[in-house]
Amino acid sequence: MTPSIALGLALLLAPGAPVDGGDPAGSGGRRWLAGDHHVHSRFSARYTPDPAAPEAPPVPQLGGDGDHTIVRNAEAARRYGLAWMVSTDHGGPLYARLNADEAYPEVLAARAAVLDLILFYGMEFDTPGAEHSSLIIPPSSHEREDLLRIEGRYGRREPWPADPVRHTEAFMLEALRDMATMSPRPVMVVNHPSRSATGLGEYGEVQPHQLRDWSEVTPRVVIGMEGAPGHQADGLFADGRPDPAGSRGIYRRFPTLGGFDQMTARLGGVWDSLLGEGRRWWITATSDSHTNISEGGDDFWPGEYAKTFVSARPEAEDVLDGLRQGRVFVTTGDLVSELDLVASVGERRAGVGEALVVAEDEEVVVSIRVRDPAGANAGGREPAVARIDLIVGEVSSATSDRDADANPTTRVARRFTASDWTADGEVLTMTYRLPASDHARYLRVRGTNGVELEPAVDTPGEDPWSDLWFYSNPIFLERGQVAP
Repeated sequence: MTPSIALGLALLLAPGAPVDGGDPAGSGGRRWLAGDHHVHSRFSARYTPDPAAPEAPPVPQLGGDGDHTIVRNAEAARRYGLAWMVSTDHGGPLYARLNADEAYPEVLAARAAVLDLILFYGMEFDTPGAEHSSLIIPPSSHEREDLLRIEGRYGRREPWPADPVRHTEAFMLEALRDMATMSPRPVMVVNHPSRSATGLGEYGEVQPHQLRDWSEVTPRVVIGMEGAPGHQADGLFADGRPDPAGSRGIYRRFPTLGGFDQMTARLGGVWDSLLGEGRRWWITATSDSHTNISEGGDDFWPGEYAKTFVSARPEAEDVLDGLRQGRVFVTTGDLVSELDLVASVGERRAGVGEALVVAEDEEVVVSIRVRDPAGANAGGREPAVARIDLIVGEVSSATSDRDADANPTTRVARRFTASDWTADGEVLTMTYRLPASDHARYLRVRGTNGVELEPAVDTPGEDPWSDLWFYSNPIFLERGQVAP
């Protein structure tokens, strides 16, 4: 191991300073640590063909699809309250070697420069048979070689000349089976899954059956999808005026809903269909930062607008464990900074990402606690939680329709407003008694600062700071024998 790599790993594995995130109930000392797994730097290259040598690989232009150094991204992440971040650059033909030889040393430099940020090495993977995914490499003495191996063997755009086999669904499954054998195993999150969709329920490059396939082949490698995609500043000019040609998330064909991808935001839609099959499929929120809005770009800095909170100790390994296990909630515009969802029957209890065994005659007590932070967010607003929805759906066996995108049992079991919760400073608490049922179920919560009962289609030039939401990942209520 070279001295620079050894130093980088030592800094990454050392405990970092926890951000203000409370201590989730029953967490064993874990805290809510905010992060972002989708961040680009100057090493996200654009490629220019050489007209004098059309058969030669195109030349990568550094800074072509991202302006910032990895160090600057890391500094911004800490400035906006993040405890962890993943550097996820992408390229084109023969990019794997450039990523390893040029981007990785800057990751090490960023770790040394920003000591209290857990910084992971990764990439935006050109997903075979689909579009893009965040690939997170667990820290180790061979993390550089691990990413080089994956990208070199399986990156869709890596070979020159292009190899059409690499753009097939079968090749993606081959790649995932290989990744599942690695030690430590990487983590993958599907990026902006409906960005190429042409309508509501009319999906593009990512189809529901692919999510099912990936979750089955590697349930702890591909762990979920971006619920709230990045590029949320695309509808604004640098001075904050609305840009009528822009759209949140750069969803040009069919828009986001409340800033969230339709696969997440549509009640009883794709996400609920997956959860209704008992799949542990989690959602996240990211910046997809390339160029900041203040510099004429479409993006916010990491943590400036969207945050993925993971219940974890301030250690790289536990952050990844939290992502794999679904101890995650997401928020935009710092609407909330803590979210504890607990389901209990007597002394038995489960939190976000966990399961609780419940007999068919047992009532479940659902406790919700959120922190609505005082003061202005990065947009200069002071948003307040206006409503919190408790959502419940039934769990049954997997459907024979691999592209199923609906769970008709999903419903809002209870809507809470200020008259329904108890406020103690910034902390809001509420309780609901979920009646007994003879079905296995899951429950999750979402909340907003607005009045829409369901997230509405986002309009061109919409101000993202005025339309904020948070979502928890689910708790599963499983049927089974309860020990006396």
